[in-house]
Amino acid sequence: MTKRSGSGVTVVRAVDATKYEYVVAWSEEDQEFVGGCVEFPSLSWLAATGEAALEGITELVSEVVADLIQSGEVVPEPLATRAYSGRFQMRVPPALHARLVREAARQGLSLNALALMKLSAP
Repeated sequence: MTKRSGSGVTVVRAVDATKYEYVVAWSEEDQEFVGGCVEFPSLSWLAATGEAALEGITELVSEVVADLIQSGEVVPEPLATRAYSGRFQMRVPPALHARLVREAARQGLSLNALALMKLSAP
């Protein structure tokens, strides 16, 4: 990952490309498997097998990361290595907010507990 400090100094730390989140799926349009990387949505790799698509996209991401580091650009941090606080805020329309508060009250739950229950439902 590349971080820029306030002093204008760039600190570079290597990023392991295998720690990014990869997806492989069949592409009916291309009649091949397509490999993608969540942190680099503009990149993809087509191959005859899922394994080859995964290997191809992983190598491509590794090359892109090396290029970003060499040029002093910011490298996305893998989702898997990020620290999460467990908190996020979401804006909703006032009518939905009121409806959710009423639903939580009817169930004897806090709004937070109701939201967690809804978010974690399959």
